[in-house]
Amino acid sequence: MPLRHLLAHNRTWASQMEAVRPGFFTALSHQQTPRYMWIGCSDSRVPANQITGLEPGEVFVHRNVANVVVPTDLNCLSTIQYAVDVLKVEHLMVVGHYGCGGVQAALNDVRVGLADNWLRHVKDVRDRHGDLLRQLREVHRLDALCELNVIEQVMHVAETTVVQDAWRRGQPIALHGWVYGLKDGLLQDLHMVVRGTDVLDDTYRAAVAEVAARVR
Repeated sequence: MPLRHLLAHNRTWASQMEAVRPGFFTALSHQQTPRYMWIGCSDSRVPANQITGLEPGEVFVHRNVANVVVPTDLNCLSTIQYAVDVLKVEHLMVVGHYGCGGVQAALNDVRVGLADNWLRHVKDVRDRHGDLLRQLREVHRLDALCELNVIEQVMHVAETTVVQDAWRRGQPIALHGWVYGLKDGLLQDLHMVVRGTDVLDDTYRAAVAEVAARVR
């Protein structure tokens, strides 16, 4: 049987969970009530549950290359809509990570294949903040663009009709921008926290300014 070791690991894990917490899977199968949504990179080294210490059912997850949110991506938008309108999540986190291969390819104009078309969105971020990035030492540019990309994607989430409508009807939902360090396993808060449109621009400018100050 192919991949039998993965199936064996699954059975061991399921048995251990049931032994420690009898009825865990029965309860989990009845409802999904997460407070959090995670929009992250597809990178296999960045698993949302393990990083945050959350269990199955506690975080609703969408992942793609370089954690990008664009208004033409109906997959991502449908996931956000379900999380906000149906699951009523209270916090939505856009989470990038340092050393992101997609961001690095966009930064250095490296061709990777079909994904080049997707990474055009990250190049737009690079170009928007070109002056800032050019002022930095080369060693700091990738980290800075990983952070700036997160900040821009939080803006994109805030500008979706789903989130705009939720705020308009008074539904409490906060957006957060984080970045994860592969070298130390730590999440960094980029102070891009948005709870409504009234502070969106000011929060954005302050978060970008922090990136510039941090990596110089």
